[in-house]
Amino acid sequence: MRITRFSDHNQPPAWGWISGEKIGILEGDPFGAFRRCKPSLKLKDVKLLAPVNPGKLIGIGRNYAEHARERGVEVPSYPLFFLKAPTTIIASGENIVLPPQSQRVEHEVELAIVIGKAARWLDAEQAGEYILGCTVANDVTARDLQQADGQWARAKSFDTFCPIGPWIDTDFDPAEAMISCRVNGELRQTGSTHEMIFPVQQLVAYLSSVMTLLPGDVILTGTPAGIGPLVPGDILESSIEGLGTIQNPVITQPDQMKY
Repeated sequence: MRITRFSDHNQPPAWGWISGEKIGILEGDPFGAFRRCKPSLKLKDVKLLAPVNPGKLIGIGRNYAEHARERGVEVPSYPLFFLKAPTTIIASGENIVLPPQSQRVEHEVELAIVIGKAARWLDAEQAGEYILGCTVANDVTARDLQQADGQWARAKSFDTFCPIGPWIDTDFDPAEAMISCRVNGELRQTGSTHEMIFPVQQLVAYLSSVMTLLPGDVILTGTPAGIGPLVPGDILESSIEGLGTIQNPVITQPDQMKY
């Protein structure tokens, strides 16, 4: 099932489920009890929103060996994770805003995992039971600030730095899917989730040994090689085969104060 959030003619956001070119209201909550109503709205007539508002947004660094090599850093011996502000979340179609503090912002297409129920101290074999589904994301990063700060919080957490969507697919198999990123139609990144150093179930289990994962939390699972810069006027496309594509224009706000 494909679950999303949508707005219909400026009505409050609602949960929905997608069937072909139509969408039906999801009464209740996908993280609890719910009922699927008959698909009655046309997808083209509604606005799809970011499919989740996470309490925690957790990123995984260097989870593809070729990406680690292009950055000139070692492949980690255990999952390397960081926290990214949930206010970075935007939907497909919304603008990525380049901050005046950075001179080099880069794209990082990623498979995102949405947690379905509270999880702590899981084994990898249990992890699948706690995953609601998968979606597409881009871990936009101010690379120069990441290098200058020596840690990643600021570089990863500017508003609009995590486009995500267009839906959560509860039946998607994350084990082996092609993942790609295009800028203005030019292929920049391509790879397979099969190339992950730490697969999805291992990541969920590892993180659950550190913190309680709650319904709606999102895990970004790392990016393949090919990261590159974004400039005003670019159109960023993030895709995962069989899962979907999100598209986001890139703009700047030159009138903002620098820090």
